[in-house]
Amino acid sequence: MSTSTTSIPDQKKVGMVSLGCPKALVDSERILTRLRADGYAMSPDYAGADVVLVNTCGFLDSAKEESLQAIGEAIAENGRVIVTGCMGEEADAIRAAHPSVLAVTGAHQYEAVVEAVHEHAPPSQGPYIDLIPQPDVKLTPRHYSYLKISEGCNHSCAFCIIPDLRGKLASRRIDAVLREAEKLVAAGTKELLVISQDTSAYGVDTRHESRNWKGREVRAHMTDLARELGQLDIGGGMPPWVRLHYVYPYPHVDAVIPLMAEGLLTPYLDIPFQHASPKVLKSMKRPANEAKVLERLKNWREICPEIAIRSSFVVGFPGETEDDFRYLLDWLEEAQLDRVGAFRFEPVEGAQANALPDPLPEEVKEERFARVMEVTERISTAKLEAKVGKTIPVIIDEVGAPDEDGDIGATGRSQADAPEIDGAVFLRDASSELKPGAIVSALIEDSDAHDLFGTIV
Repeated sequence: MSTSTTSIPDQKKVGMVSLGCPKALVDSERILTRLRADGYAMSPDYAGADVVLVNTCGFLDSAKEESLQAIGEAIAENGRVIVTGCMGEEADAIRAAHPSVLAVTGAHQYEAVVEAVHEHAPPSQGPYIDLIPQPDVKLTPRHYSYLKISEGCNHSCAFCIIPDLRGKLASRRIDAVLREAEKLVAAGTKELLVISQDTSAYGVDTRHESRNWKGREVRAHMTDLARELGQLDIGGGMPPWVRLHYVYPYPHVDAVIPLMAEGLLTPYLDIPFQHASPKVLKSMKRPANEAKVLERLKNWREICPEIAIRSSFVVGFPGETEDDFRYLLDWLEEAQLDRVGAFRFEPVEGAQANALPDPLPEEVKEERFARVMEVTERISTAKLEAKVGKTIPVIIDEVGAPDEDGDIGATGRSQADAPEIDGAVFLRDASSELKPGAIVSALIEDSDAHDLFGTIV
């Protein structure tokens, strides 16, 4: 009697290039997770991929140029390219630059991306692979994860085209968000980074509808979400580090500060102030309440002295005078923000700001950018210097190999440092048993303008 065997075909492989913000990275993770569930394998390079996905950024003209370059590189290295993401809304421009792309889809159009992959690289392995459960794909280290709570934005800021790219605010169900967070923590996540286009507005579009969670009603609201995330347990009764990003300073933001003081929420707020001059804020079509913000910052620090405030500012906006800019510098001196990023104004196709009078010369933008960075660097230097001699919690991101003397260094972050955008804590004499994701106590021995240096106690 003879027996026959059926060989399982090789899995089709998908490569991914993900550009832009953490929200786009979450989109990439979801697309790859869906494709894994459909039987595809992931390729770490162009050569091994049957098709390459390029998740683009279209927020600034410079980001669009970077996206077009990435598409061109993928075509040159592989030839079979599907484009998605924010710049996907400009399909004609993409096809004009790269006529050979296989398909173009817009931001968070997961189904359309998957359909395009199925069409141009059909899964060949059949039920032998499809029936095997596949874990979610993560593009970040195991110990931290981005938690996207909504899509889109209801603002109409003059310099921004996000509502055109990603639509109006669309909040996820609170129970779905909490279920995802619980799943991430169970899989080893120690730090949750809450992201959206406008985290403070979470649930506005659904009238903050309530859902049952663990036998109680929980609203789709930033404060309820923060409180519930603080109930999760990463081991030993410790909550995960929970960071709130893209927080507009609406009045109800005051309610999350006591949660930080209680240890349920990481004492860190990322607030995109963008400017301080009332005239410039009005031109930007943003709330102009800079004086009240200073008062609230003072109150927040009284409630939670450890709170770190990060923000970003645009310099060289059309019509910004020297007086406007000096107002911003004076405001920064008083606000004493912990982490600051600055950007030179850049016209974006489709943005209202392009039509504003009195655009500034590039050399003025450069000069103002240098001045604002000088001020914020000085403030950062003093704030970090004040931490020398203190013992603070640090989450470990990377553990190095022993040097010629057998010493091991490690790199981590304090509660004032979000991954990729803030500073780091460099530790000496680390144990060979130390692993990424560990939360340790570190004695700070030195500092510079951006980073801290110390040892584990």
